[in-house]
Amino acid sequence: MTEYRAELDALVTFSNGGRLTAERFRVDVPGPDVNEREVGELLVASLGLLMTESVDIARVRVFPEPHKGARDGPSGPSAPGRTPGLEKERARPWPGPGPSAWHLVELSHVIEAEMTTYPGLPGPEITPHLTREASRALYAPGTEFAIDRVSMVGNTGTYLDSPFHRYEGGTDLARLPLTSFADLPCVVVRTLGSSSRAIDVGTLAALDVASSAVLLHTGGDEHWGTPRYGEGAQYLTENGARWLVDHDVRLVGTDAVNIDDTSTRARPAHSLLLGAGVPVVEHLTGLGQLPPTGARFSAAPPRFAAFGTFPVRAYAAIPANTGR
Repeated sequence: MTEYRAELDALVTFSNGGRLTAERFRVDVPGPDVNEREVGELLVASLGLLMTESVDIARVRVFPEPHKGARDGPSGPSAPGRTPGLEKERARPWPGPGPSAWHLVELSHVIEAEMTTYPGLPGPEITPHLTREASRALYAPGTEFAIDRVSMVGNTGTYLDSPFHRYEGGTDLARLPLTSFADLPCVVVRTLGSSSRAIDVGTLAALDVASSAVLLHTGGDEHWGTPRYGEGAQYLTENGARWLVDHDVRLVGTDAVNIDDTSTRARPAHSLLLGAGVPVVEHLTGLGQLPPTGARFSAAPPRFAAFGTFPVRAYAAIPANTGR
């Protein structure tokens, strides 16, 4: 089969400042009909560029030539017919249980009565069903219990969205498989300090996300519990969400107020991710404690039937010898 490469000039702009120019750069491409957007994504992936805000392509020439094995081009680890995330998982040795192998990192906010999670939604109401004082009459001397009642919306604290949250016929919390939210290899995307609110393909294209949880570390949790938390938050773009789905992401999480841009009524990231069966975890915290790769992420909701969203205890396990 004939293989193709593209030769191009490019100007790459980064969201944290700076630019990179390339002249007559060559990159492997899947075929002669590749467009400029696809060439730009392959350029970013082949160079491993992070926090890319825009890629301006000029003078593209596509020609037949054997592939050179680009980092993430058509002959690289994401080549058609290969599943890099699954291969990575099979090859990865499990260090075994115990504190000597792993340490756990809390990634959930504390839920308290009347707290605000998402502006405009009611906070939880926590009331006693059986007080300790009243229980003493029901048990032997010295024995007492407390049973409390909680009334709250599913979107409280750190929570997971299942497809049922967005789609009437989507998978609900009860049917969501454990493999979609438990013990996933995670990729942390650091965008805090970016000059752009939008997290687009350029920020993601250098990453191997297959079969992984992608966690967006925007730094938004710094303003948790204040009016600033809901203002000007970073979000995943429609193209960014589509890229993640196309690259077989397993779960996407964020420490911002929403995975989507709340200044508009559209919710393309939710629609694309949940439509593809990819759960979304919102209102994470503590992502700065995680390394870019190497940690294992879990965020398990209870098995509620015909329910789309519920709080989780999200956490990560990090190999003891791994730094940030």
